[in-house]
Amino acid sequence: MVNHTHTVMIIDDHPLMRRGIKQLLELDPAFRVVAEASSGSEALALVARNAPDLILLDLNMKGMSGLDTLKALRSDGVAARIIVLTVSDARSDVYALVDAGADGYLLKDSEPEVLLANLHRAAEGEGVFSEVVAEYLASRGEQADPFATLTERELDVLQEVARGLSNKQVAARLSISEETVKVHIRNLLRKLDVRSRVAATVLWLAHHKPSQG
Repeated sequence: MVNHTHTVMIIDDHPLMRRGIKQLLELDPAFRVVAEASSGSEALALVARNAPDLILLDLNMKGMSGLDTLKALRSDGVAARIIVLTVSDARSDVYALVDAGADGYLLKDSEPEVLLANLHRAAEGEGVFSEVVAEYLASRGEQADPFATLTERELDVLQEVARGLSNKQVAARLSISEETVKVHIRNLLRKLDVRSRVAATVLWLAHHKPSQG
């Protein structure tokens, strides 16, 4: 006997994918699909009305990305377990989604029974990750390099900021617009999980101590 039915919302912009996931979940009496959304904005409107226990979230969607949707759900105070279900096993996607508050990261090429088993565990409060994703997360600590996810350009900008240059000076030095500098700074602060350029500078200097001559 199933003691508790877990309510589920599926967020995916492919109708066939939504239908397939729904049909799979309906084979299991532990799950009941209460809402489907084809976009992040639609999901935000539906989630309060349905209050699902579990949200399955696609990553690459038209309009709001899965990452933006996840952040919006979390900033709205949505307490549901949010599991990313995607085709992307890119390391940068994994880190970004997990850092933004995903409770799991599963790949769409999972075997159906493996996917269901993982969703059971997720509904019970466990973090669930496909094998390759779990390997990425395990090796992340070994890297111990907070700058691993930064692009080359973001590193250039951070390096100049750490030298005390203003946005305007950084723009001139790197031959890019001041607006572009601001975008890079905003992105690198998010990736480094710090709130200010001062904090980013401290982090940079801690990892790049000048060699004693």
